[in-house]
Amino acid sequence: MSYEIEKTDAEWRAELTPDEYHVLREAGTERAFTSPLEHADDQPFVYSCRACGAELFESATKFDAQCGWPSFYEPLADDRVEYIEDRSFGAVRTEVRCARCGSHLGHVFRGEGFATPTDLRYCINGISLQRREGDPAH
Repeated sequence: MSYEIEKTDAEWRAELTPDEYHVLREAGTERAFTSPLEHADDQPFVYSCRACGAELFESATKFDAQCGWPSFYEPLADDRVEYIEDRSFGAVRTEVRCARCGSHLGHVFRGEGFATPTDLRYCINGISLQRREGDPAH
């Protein structure tokens, strides 16, 4: 698939830390309970892709799933993320990527029983995100 932002591996490596590169470009996972972004926010924030800056999620849809990673019940808009079938761990999961640059963000899960409007949990690596104050520019 082609993306609005396309760079070589060397360009990505030059712009990202080794840990960011591993998660964003190699579909890695940060260790659980290591992200300072895990818990719900008290003020409005927009969460953008660390690789390209695309606005992806907002704090109004963030909830504390106590799973070890930041959790949201929906993205800012359907066109902000893309979904890829992931069979890497012997089960079918749905990978979530940034639709602008193709960077790996995490996975989305359905039907876990959280009291959210969508019954979805976007389980997102905190290292994939950057947080800034303010309302999203829809």
